Amino acid sequence: MIYNAAMFSYDLYFIFVNTTYDLRCMESLPHEHPLKDTERWLTYIYFLNKMIDLLDTVFFVLRKSSKQITVLHVYHHFLMVSGMYWVLRLYGVGGQYMMMGLFNTFVHTVMYFYYFISAMYPELKSSLWWKKYITGIQILQFILLFLQSLSQSSIMIVMFGNFYYNAYVKPKQQKQRKEP
Repeated sequence: MIYNAAMFSYDLYFIFVNTTYDLRCMESLPHEHPLKDTERWLTYIYFLNKMIDLLDTVFFVLRKSSKQITVLHVYHHFLMVSGMYWVLRLYGVGGQYMMMGLFNTFVHTVMYFYYFISAMYPELKSSLWWKKYITGIQILQFILLFLQSLSQSSIMIVMFGNFYYNAYVKPKQQKQRKEP
C-alpha cells in the first residue's frame, strides 16, 4: 500500500508537476536527460509490481480461496506481466507507456487503499460504499487508453492516407488528364 501510494504520488509529480513529458506526445527521454535513470527505475519497479500482483493468484490458491481466481483475474495479471516484459524488451522504458503506467498506478492506489481500509477495519467492510467504483475507474482507465491509441491511430490513418493519395492516386489522375 505504501509502495502504491508513493508510486502514484511520484507519477503525478513526474508527469504533471515536473513536466518532463508533453502529454500530447510522450517520447522516451534521451540517454543524457537528468531524469533518465528515474524513468528507468520507475519502469522496472512498475514491472516488479506487476509480477507481485500476479502472485495474488498463488496466494489465493494457498488460502483455498478459489472464488477469487477468475478468468479475468488470471488473464489480466498474466497479460500485464507478459505485456510489460515485451514492452521493455522491444521499446525500452518511458514514452507513451508511462501514461499507461500512470493510469494503472492510480487505479491500484485506489484499490489498495480500499483493501487497506477493509483489512484494517473489517467491521467497516460492509459500509465501504465505493468498492464498485473501483471497477468503474478500471473501465475508465481502459477507455482513456483506448482513446489515446485511437487518436494516435487516427493521426496515422490521415497521414498515410494523405501520402497514399498524393503518391498514387493524384499522379494517376494527372497522367490520365494529360493523355489525349
